[in-house]
Amino acid sequence: MKTLVNTLLIALTLVSSAATLSTAKPIVRPVKQAAAYEVGIYTAIDGNLRLALDKQKGGRVTICIKNAQGRKLLTEYAGKGETKSRYNFNVNELPDGVYTVEISNGVQTTTHELTINTPKAETPSRQIALN
Repeated sequence: MKTLVNTLLIALTLVSSAATLSTAKPIVRPVKQAAAYEVGIYTAIDGNLRLALDKQKGGRVTICIKNAQGRKLLTEYAGKGETKSRYNFNVNELPDGVYTVEISNGVQTTTHELTINTPKAETPSRQIALN
């Protein structure tokens, strides 16, 4: 009888400890909220690239200009507390070629292609006639 009670007591202890372990909650880390944003990009008469960024508070937005090989030439950040940011990028010193402007909030990435092309000077054509 004593062994039967001990066996039942051990079985009851194992069942209750297994039930306690199965209800343990996993550690959940809070998901970072990405800031929604809108962007407008245009070129100015002086050859500079202008970028207007409107975003929600709470998340950071990264603006990056890359060359054709994917190398970062310029990186700017709009901080968590900012809602409206305006940027003026001087691209006059960049050589002719194709560049990529990337805007990212960590979840969504928007890309724009930027082509820099210096027009070739035309040689004036003139006629000379001798009478």
